[in-house]
Amino acid sequence: MDTDKILNMPVCETVEENPVFSDFFSSFRISAVKEKQSFSGLVQSLPESFWEDNGISPDEFTDMYVDFIEGMSLSDTDIAVESLEVLAGNDKSGHLEACSLLLRPGEVTCIVGPTGSGKSRLLADIEWLANEDTPTKRRVLINGNTASEDILNRFGGKLIAQITQNMNFVLDMDVYSFLLLHARSRFLPDAEKLADEVITLANELSGEAFTPETPVTFLSGGQSRALMIADVACIGQAPVVLIDEIENAGVNKKKALELLVQKDKIVLMATHDPLLILLAERRVVIKNGGMHKIITTTEQEKEIYAQLEKLDDTLQQARNNLRNGCSLESLYTLEEPGIG
Repeated sequence: MDTDKILNMPVCETVEENPVFSDFFSSFRISAVKEKQSFSGLVQSLPESFWEDNGISPDEFTDMYVDFIEGMSLSDTDIAVESLEVLAGNDKSGHLEACSLLLRPGEVTCIVGPTGSGKSRLLADIEWLANEDTPTKRRVLINGNTASEDILNRFGGKLIAQITQNMNFVLDMDVYSFLLLHARSRFLPDAEKLADEVITLANELSGEAFTPETPVTFLSGGQSRALMIADVACIGQAPVVLIDEIENAGVNKKKALELLVQKDKIVLMATHDPLLILLAERRVVIKNGGMHKIITTTEQEKEIYAQLEKLDDTLQQARNNLRNGCSLESLYTLEEPGIG
């Protein structure tokens, strides 16, 4: 977007061409659609009470508008992450890792290994876009290139999202207002529609539904994770999603991964859950802090997954029955088939 052009054109035309601009003006209770003067003319016409009520000066107001325009320009930048590659560094003993890791959109890759082996370290290296400046000496490439400041600026800080077990809200805000704020901060059109979509998806992922009016601080751990997964898929825009052990988070894991894959995200997940591991296209095995090998999920493993899923469904039903004060006698029998 041409910042000078937008500053000098009639505000009503700006809003007509870019409806999302109405969010900026409406947040200050300005009927921008009716304003035929330029932005600078609008600033000069605003009464002294406007500046006092909002606690800003004309220069600060103009700076905020310029930031909004530049934010819109970043959101319009058509840049796709076609690959993310982690080049081999060193394990905890200082030896060269056995392999590198190449990640592509629409794929789920799991990180597996014993507790303390270095799974979270690999996630951290990606989150920090390591360039031989972390203990592992790994390098992370975006589309085959080192993640320079120029590349990061072009993505506008929307490159990587991370979802962990430990997530808590501190905002005094209801769910709908929180999502609306996030969508508008990303300069996305149809913010209200996006907020509704996220709430619907989050309730499909969560074991217990919540309403748009629910305060975010009232959400359980599972509801919080479900909300964040749906938010990352629909509003967050980050093409790379890092997940650190959500198996016990009270989230429909299969639906969550399907949602992220449908949105063409690169998904890398550290987990001990065999169902999540077998849902992934492949898994990178971590030993002694290093990438030891990469295993592609086989057809036979996918067949085993189907059997494990049935057992997991039974376990989930049993858990729900017990939580709701119901008996298990009608659900579970000793003749339940095992894995052959």
